[in-house]
Amino acid sequence: MTPTEQKKYDARLKRLQDALALKEPDRVPIDITGGCYMIQRLGYTMAESNYDETMEIGKEAARRFMLDYEPDVMTGLNLTYAGEGRGHEMQGSRTLYISGMANAPIGNDSMPQFIEFPTLYDDEFEEFFYDYTRWSLNKFLPRVSSVMEPFRDFQLNLSHRGIGEVAAAFSKPEIRKAIQKLWEIDDFYQVYRKKLAAANEELAELGFPSMMGGRAVVPFDKYSDTYRGMELTFVDIFEDENLVMKFCNKFHKEQIEQLRHGNPDGKKTGKQIVMALHKGSDDMMSNAFYEKFYWNHLKEIIAACREAGMMANVFCEGMYNDKLKYLAEVEKGSAYFTFDKVNMQKAKKTVGSVCCIGGGFPTPLLVYETPEKVREAVKRHLDVAMPDGGYIFRMSAGLDGAKAENVEAMFETVHEYGKYR
Repeated sequence: MTPTEQKKYDARLKRLQDALALKEPDRVPIDITGGCYMIQRLGYTMAESNYDETMEIGKEAARRFMLDYEPDVMTGLNLTYAGEGRGHEMQGSRTLYISGMANAPIGNDSMPQFIEFPTLYDDEFEEFFYDYTRWSLNKFLPRVSSVMEPFRDFQLNLSHRGIGEVAAAFSKPEIRKAIQKLWEIDDFYQVYRKKLAAANEELAELGFPSMMGGRAVVPFDKYSDTYRGMELTFVDIFEDENLVMKFCNKFHKEQIEQLRHGNPDGKKTGKQIVMALHKGSDDMMSNAFYEKFYWNHLKEIIAACREAGMMANVFCEGMYNDKLKYLAEVEKGSAYFTFDKVNMQKAKKTVGSVCCIGGGFPTPLLVYETPEKVREAVKRHLDVAMPDGGYIFRMSAGLDGAKAENVEAMFETVHEYGKYR
């Protein structure tokens, strides 16, 4: 990093840190990354970027995005699937589609699409809790990946007399083929991860800080997203809430231990643990259910991040007005809450008095409005959110579908109108 870029890096980092500490920085920080928009603005499709194993498309798109718009955070390639297409397709995923995948039910220029469906059936809970490894191998993995289908009937017969039967089980032609495929997948990702790290290191030299320190998930979301699907999850709440709570408590205990020991050398101190709240919004869950199934776990996750020297970066998806009173219960300065749909004035008064808040600026304005309307909307938004600091500008969603002139108007307005001094 050159001295000039280092100076800019230091200024951006301080701006973010001041806002996270509920102080007034020199101006409102901007926490916006490029996503699909940065690829498409250069004239490439997502499929082209996904299958470009040199990662040159992704790197150039990220570089241009950061230098052209000057956000305060780094746009890395970790979640863009740049160069990962072949490896992802090799996995035979049935739960996540990316553009360019053969037979994927999405176009060549789409953001990734997660497909939610039940992977844990009604009659499998006993096996799920008491023989999770076997259940995962015989049921879960074959359901989410075509590569693992041969393991549906896989069994190991163990004997103290030798491992001949074990060798035979692993040597069936279909199992040999699956294992060979797994080796090929791993070979791809061994190379891919090195390329990804090198690409991100190259982008980091441009002078934009990365706050990413890891990920976490509320147990209820894990239960719904990964195992039961939304429909069956809400049936379970009414028919056997103890079953839901049994899973949530078990997963929660394991995750809390991982978080508490997730920064042993101190290298992640000050970094953020990112989580998206999928099922806790006002339109998904009543306050009574939120208290019982969601909030206590989320509060403890935030505390565990703090205990490890990190900060929870919590994206509240959906409408989050009724739940603000819960978020305001956390320890002061322990989290960074960003919002999709919220009454920003109410959020500022409640949660904003305790923790840094962000987001809430509606993405559709960038898709359908004019630059002048965008500028006016940004100013109105900042008038509510920025007083006294503790606010980071972010949108309700990504930049997908946005008009370039509107994106430019948004960034310019925050840079100028968002100044404190």
